[in-house]
Amino acid sequence: MSVVPGIRRIVVMGVAGCGKSTVGAALAATAGIRFLDGDTLHSPSNVAKMAAGIPLVDADRWPWLDAVGAALAEAAEPGIVVACSALKRAYRDRLRAAAPGIVFVHLDGDAELLEQRLRARTEHFMPATMLASQLATLERLTADEPGVVVAIDQDVETIVAGAMDALALESAPAPS
Repeated sequence: MSVVPGIRRIVVMGVAGCGKSTVGAALAATAGIRFLDGDTLHSPSNVAKMAAGIPLVDADRWPWLDAVGAALAEAAEPGIVVACSALKRAYRDRLRAAAPGIVFVHLDGDAELLEQRLRARTEHFMPATMLASQLATLERLTADEPGVVVAIDQDVETIVAGAMDALALESAPAPS
């Protein structure tokens, strides 16, 4: 899966509310690798824009994607899972250019479920009003891109198990 033996680089992608952080953290824990929430790499100005309900434009996203790509490229063994929206093919291409060997787990769900999730969360800068913009921007993972699409209308354990199986990942050994 990776051009660097022993290092797995996984990006959990999708629109706001799909569960990137929750699933990404669970996937990383199950695989025994590090997790990074890509939102922590946004500039303060990007966070302020999104919190105000202003959609980011590509010029806002490029430096952020470069930071995400650098984190992926710098990952040490055994690897990293990064939560990153990666909404457009061009964004995923940029990440792959920075860190070859990335695979994507695209968390996919319908707008109604996504909106319910966004309205239920209280401690995130992205308001539910941004969902329409994200859905309009989303270019779904295509057959020629390395990765899998997983439906979000199931529990986290089932989503993680499905992603692990599809990516042929092994679980980390249980602590003794």
